[in-house]
Amino acid sequence: MFPVTIEGPPSARQEPTERTFHGDTVTDEFAWLMTKDDPATIAHLEAENAWTDQATAHLEGLRETVFQEIKARTQETDLSVPSRKGDFWYYTRTEEGKQYGISCRVPAAPGDTTPPMDAEKPGEQVLLDGNVLAEGKDFFALGTFDVSPDGNWLAYSTDFDGDERFTLRVKNLVTGEVLADEVTDVFYGSAWSADNSTLFYITVDEAWRPDRVWRHTVGTNENTMILEEPDERFWVGIELTRSEKFLVIDVQSKITSEVLVIPADQPTAEPTLIAERRQGVEYSVEHHGHRFLILHNHEAEDFALSWTSVDNPGEWVEMIPHQPGIRLESVDAFARHLVVSLRKDGLTGLRVLIDGSTAAHDVEFPEPIYSVGLGGNPEYDTASVRLSYTSLVSPDSVYDMDLNTRVMTLRKQKPVLGGYRAEDYEQFREWATAEDGTRIPISIVARKGVQRDGSAPALLYGYGSYEHSIDPYFSIARLSLLDRGVVFAIAHVRGGGEMGRQWYEQGKMLTKKNTFTDFVSVAEALVRNRWTSASRLVARGGSAGGLLMGAIANLAPEAFAGILAEVPFVDPLTSILDPSLPLTVTEWEEWGNPLESAEVYEYMKSYSPYENVAKLAYPKILAVTSLNDTRVLYHEPAKWIARLRATAPDGNYLLKTEMGAGHAGPSGRYDAWKEEAFNLAWALDVMGAA
Repeated sequence: MFPVTIEGPPSARQEPTERTFHGDTVTDEFAWLMTKDDPATIAHLEAENAWTDQATAHLEGLRETVFQEIKARTQETDLSVPSRKGDFWYYTRTEEGKQYGISCRVPAAPGDTTPPMDAEKPGEQVLLDGNVLAEGKDFFALGTFDVSPDGNWLAYSTDFDGDERFTLRVKNLVTGEVLADEVTDVFYGSAWSADNSTLFYITVDEAWRPDRVWRHTVGTNENTMILEEPDERFWVGIELTRSEKFLVIDVQSKITSEVLVIPADQPTAEPTLIAERRQGVEYSVEHHGHRFLILHNHEAEDFALSWTSVDNPGEWVEMIPHQPGIRLESVDAFARHLVVSLRKDGLTGLRVLIDGSTAAHDVEFPEPIYSVGLGGNPEYDTASVRLSYTSLVSPDSVYDMDLNTRVMTLRKQKPVLGGYRAEDYEQFREWATAEDGTRIPISIVARKGVQRDGSAPALLYGYGSYEHSIDPYFSIARLSLLDRGVVFAIAHVRGGGEMGRQWYEQGKMLTKKNTFTDFVSVAEALVRNRWTSASRLVARGGSAGGLLMGAIANLAPEAFAGILAEVPFVDPLTSILDPSLPLTVTEWEEWGNPLESAEVYEYMKSYSPYENVAKLAYPKILAVTSLNDTRVLYHEPAKWIARLRATAPDGNYLLKTEMGAGHAGPSGRYDAWKEEAFNLAWALDVMGAA
């Protein structure tokens, strides 16, 4: 048998479909690809996969080499740093040759605060083995993993299709029995009552919006809806406070919040409203003794911290006033301390406050660019907190910090096998100037010795939406680029949250184009400053970052040798015009509502990658998607590639569809490494570094 040679890329049939809004009629010749259960759609996706396989066959050896490099640098049998909760240390471990993690616990001695790090752990109890659950399945993901306050029950939910619709179950951790309780089609997250008898969970509506909170009595089929949010802009969530005194129900849209609480020892009580929703006011609630801490943006663009009485929620009393340029992101309450996570000058940070005192200090770190954040920290009455730290050259590190002495103890740094030395690499913070004069931060890492003469290949990553920041982070897979002389850079473009709330506001709605022009300005700065040249520069982004990739392809195709777009949101106007699609209505406060506003319609149409495909000299493009993705539907990149081929046929475009995965791609770690090796091999080939 010999492989069949395909003469050329598949050509999708054109079947014109019209839509008209605000007097504007648009013809979509590839709308038929939206019909997922049409055999013609599946046949086209499979034909695209076959063409991609053939077009990248010459990279098979490089893909295997990169995969083996990732595998060889990873300690396959490993464990997380155990966290203490009650009478147990909880942790996750991995075993060589197995795709998924294994969640375990061991008994903790009274007063013991040092996590057990040796491989052998007497008395280990396996709570959940992902490899057993995933046996015989093409995909596996957990939606919740929630141990009850007394440590006797485990609530967990599973997804075997990649569509993020989970089945919830309860396991008795004393007997090992999985109860007959089973709830299907639930969303992420859950929360236990203080008496361990009641479990709260979330379900979604037809548009995949989490809109209802339910109460389930363990050991029965009793499920009671306790809250339903009718406004399609809002979604709901629930959690148990660290103090285990209250259940907190969050109701929020992109720009407005409302919080209700239930005493955790009275699970059938009616929820109490903390503060009614006010358009444009966001707030979150954390319980701390006699008060609820409220992090909010009322007359405080970068947020302030206040409190209100637990017994009679009402007036907000200021604790940390608003300070422009210092974005307060969250507050974590412990019995005698508060820890505020913040962002300043493009970097994350932590501020510790001692209860009952005005004393506060910001935790200092030695590197010029880094990322820091709190870990899980399940214990309320504690004098130390777990934090995570990383940079472009420092592998993920776990510290325990004494809240009184400020001493930090390194518990573990992620092992990188094969002789990795941080001192062999250099990281830099540089700035680009945008079209309107705004300075855009860039994080850069390269192996020492890389020449800044414009000859080096480079990969530029970007996102720029939802106030989500792409902070400097370490990646084992990235070493396969750096060790081949590739420069890696992150463009911290507007629309993200790197430089505070204003940074986000300047890259959304009717200022969204700033995200795209910022990225192009960063690419031009990298070339101007001799980090690379346009002929050796590949851009990469996923999801909303995939929208960025599609936009810059139309905006500045000459600035890039290649574009890697993962689960790309490249047909945003079509999706945001359809309220029946998952997430659409909740997205209107991010992008605008083109159904009601002709101005928003015209603005979105002017930057939508799919709408603006033209006869241009596009760089090489690889679009990667998943058939079961609920967030960015597969047909967006499928239509995009089809239109690129039809409109600019001289280009080199590839589409790769995972036929059994969701938004995050393959679920097993080895499968994910192979997927990353595929992407990196393509990028290396395009930038001439293969």
